[in-house]
Amino acid sequence: MDLSTWLIHKSLWIQAAYMLLFALVFILAFATPLAGVLTYLERRVSGKIQSRVGPNRVGPGGFLQWVADAVKLLTKEDVIPGDADKPLFRLAPYLVAMGTFLVLAVIPFGQRLVTSDLNVGVVYLIAVSGLVVVGILMSGWASNNKWSLLGGIRAAAQVISYEIPTGLSLITVVLLAGSLSLSGIVVEQSGGLGIFRWFIFHNLFSFMAFFLFFTSAIAENNRIPFDMPEAESELVSGYNTEYSGIRFAIFFLAEFAMVWIVAAISTTLFLGGWNFPGVPVDPQGFAGAAYGTVTFLIKSFALSIFILQIRWTLPRVRVDQLMAICWKYLVPLSFINVVGTAVWLVLFKGEGIYDLIAGIF
Repeated sequence: MDLSTWLIHKSLWIQAAYMLLFALVFILAFATPLAGVLTYLERRVSGKIQSRVGPNRVGPGGFLQWVADAVKLLTKEDVIPGDADKPLFRLAPYLVAMGTFLVLAVIPFGQRLVTSDLNVGVVYLIAVSGLVVVGILMSGWASNNKWSLLGGIRAAAQVISYEIPTGLSLITVVLLAGSLSLSGIVVEQSGGLGIFRWFIFHNLFSFMAFFLFFTSAIAENNRIPFDMPEAESELVSGYNTEYSGIRFAIFFLAEFAMVWIVAAISTTLFLGGWNFPGVPVDPQGFAGAAYGTVTFLIKSFALSIFILQIRWTLPRVRVDQLMAICWKYLVPLSFINVVGTAVWLVLFKGEGIYDLIAGIF
């Protein structure tokens, strides 16, 4: 190996090391507190809905309760069942966390704040999110517990089913934007009509696609009313029944981080991302870019709170109802949306409803 080739390989390793370091810092500095704050918000939301107080002891208004919970879990004994498949048991929670946090790499937080603006960002989302169900199924199998195994099998069946309407809803957005880049999709939703440029308002098919995607994403995230892989009243705690200590904390962290990630992806694809009337499309300086980032975070957190409210509002569905909702309703409607969007684009040359109305008046 000559000197130039050696230097190239060395620089690649250095770049990979920097990327890994940045990812770890990002997870510790953003994703971990994010998931913790969402656990606090969920408890406060559930308290309001159930006419009780919720956390109110640790910190102002109980805000630091999530820190106390984290310390407690990290200091608990990490117990591994004697008959468990120990290597797979140890690996499973890290796969779940990896599939969750890798999604953050392509989410555009603002005009100037994107970790990696991949030109195949939508494909990347679908690919890495599949690691989550691998980890869940692995944890159920490795625990050597029938309740955990049932939870893992349910998770696999659920994700395989709901991945179809999720993917078809993404295709609807890709057709409208003409791009697989998440930043490109957000840019396509900017313009003179303000919020009416957002894809949720583009046409009736994209309006339906938002609700189909949102419902399917909640189901993939195993949130009530679709939390059959955990289902405490049936499976004790499902796939994570045998976990304790830091490994249980990782499952918990990934689940609540995914709540915000679902909201952030929905915001990016359908709700204009960082776009809002008064926010500059091409900002100059730090302040201009900060407006877009703050706008994106406000939208995503508002949608996250809505997801938390759903948990304490709707009852859990049965397994047969879960599959029927997907295959009898969401999948056919998603196919109709894709075909309808393609026909709309051909008939109206890519213009949305408000573009057409503006053209008339």
